[in-house]
Amino acid sequence: MSTETQAPAPEQPEPAETAEAKPGFVTTFGRYLTEANSVMVTIYSLVLAFLIGAILLIVSDEHVRSTYTYFFARPQDALTASWTLVRDSYLALFEGAILNFNTLAAFQAGDAEFGNVLRPLSETLTYATPLIFTGLAVGLAFRAGLFNIGAQGQLIFGMMGALIIGFSLDLPIWLHLPLAIIAGAAAGGLLGAVPGVLKATTGAHEVISSIMLNNIAALFLVWALGTTFLHSETKTDLVSKPVDDSAILPTLLSSLNPSLRVNLALLIGFAVAVLVWWLLSKSTFGFRIRAVGFNEHAASTAGMRIGSTYTTTMAAAGALAGLGGAALALGVSSGGINDGTAADYGFSGITVALLGRANPGGIVAAALLFGALKAGSLSAQPDVPVDISTLLQATIVLFIAAPALVKAILHLRTPRGGLVALEAKGW
Repeated sequence: MSTETQAPAPEQPEPAETAEAKPGFVTTFGRYLTEANSVMVTIYSLVLAFLIGAILLIVSDEHVRSTYTYFFARPQDALTASWTLVRDSYLALFEGAILNFNTLAAFQAGDAEFGNVLRPLSETLTYATPLIFTGLAVGLAFRAGLFNIGAQGQLIFGMMGALIIGFSLDLPIWLHLPLAIIAGAAAGGLLGAVPGVLKATTGAHEVISSIMLNNIAALFLVWALGTTFLHSETKTDLVSKPVDDSAILPTLLSSLNPSLRVNLALLIGFAVAVLVWWLLSKSTFGFRIRAVGFNEHAASTAGMRIGSTYTTTMAAAGALAGLGGAALALGVSSGGINDGTAADYGFSGITVALLGRANPGGIVAAALLFGALKAGSLSAQPDVPVDISTLLQATIVLFIAAPALVKAILHLRTPRGGLVALEAKGW
């Protein structure tokens, strides 16, 4: 009788390790909110700036300060007065920059035109337009590791270049207006190239050379406005000749209301921002800019010409600022420029570039924000101090430039790649 040998039972495979469950959306989003990444640092910088602005509004108001003298007896008086002041002030800024609810109600009742409803938004876009160009001028240089602090002078030169072509030629609008815009870009680019050439050939730091050129440009404008070539033939004060009608940038909303000043320069600014994005992201020249800005020694080892990159980048940045000057000379100041027309658009472009993280899309958004702050503060006078706009801008930039400060105040986590801050080359 044969004995059957029973085969051993196959070994059971060890149970596979249970895969770690992926965190859900709420958990991931919560981690993102508590992390000091570039997006959240920007958002928290805005929030902190408005909080500091609120505190300074309270401290500077005599009536609200008086309610704190008996705070422990009736704290509700101080808290109510503080809340009312901050709410009314920021509401006035909003209504002056975006939408006035009283005007909207009048329009709905048939007592106001639709153009009146759009006036605050038109003013915001008007003030934001030059900031788009100067912000792009500073941001483009930042990407190459350069600090273009000369956008103010480049804007002034662009303003003069566009003005000269605008009144000295007699051409049809389809030719005259483009030539005047190109002249503004060329004049700004010419001045912008100077710090680039000096840095490439002598090692002169672009901050020193460009800030000196700001003074030269401003003084040159004052001198030029006193010459018979530029000075107005009908005015005695220091005002230039007006540009011809064929060189004036068309307004976008004047058919609704003649007082709506926003013009074609805004659309040109959006188009230029897209062009700069393409230049930086898709072109060989943009790759060189980013490579030099990231590590100039590695770029040089790879065969890139650092000096020519500095020169062309600064020239391109100057051309962008020059377009901002052309927007002023051919747009809102087409009736004649003076030594105050450039205002501080060039210097504000630095803050716009910092807030926008030198990204074209972020720069456009930052320019719109700063344009809204300026339009709102001017419209809200005398109820809101006009300096509140400058205060908010300065505070925003303070936090943007110091992400470690925001991280420390709010106890945020360090992102995986570390804190990111814009940097230009050292001395």
